[in-house]
Amino acid sequence: MQKKTLVIGASPMQSRYSNRAVKILNRRGFDVIPLGIRNGKIDGIEIVIGFPELTEIHTVTMYIGHQKQIEYYDYILSLKPKRLIFNPGSENDELEELLNRNSVEIVHHCTLVMLLNGDY
Repeated sequence: MQKKTLVIGASPMQSRYSNRAVKILNRRGFDVIPLGIRNGKIDGIEIVIGFPELTEIHTVTMYIGHQKQIEYYDYILSLKPKRLIFNPGSENDELEELLNRNSVEIVHHCTLVMLLNGDY
């Protein structure tokens, strides 16, 4: 079973790592939801904005810095993900503490590297 993944910080800009992650997840058959702050599409998938009602999220992969994450704390916890991946530059001790209290697995790694190495 593929892991349904929410990509927070998804960007329509092709040079962004979040854009690449959405493409690779999609092309490898993952159910991927790009969440961003600008309208657009990645690999034909509409970028969602705000706090959409989602279910069965297995993984949240983070592509925004810790200051911008604060507004997402309650939303992320409401999704009850199994794990959250802090990509380089997105580390956040405060969010990590909240995730620990809610039994969410925390991974400090690069989603792209995990996908390329088969560790996702």
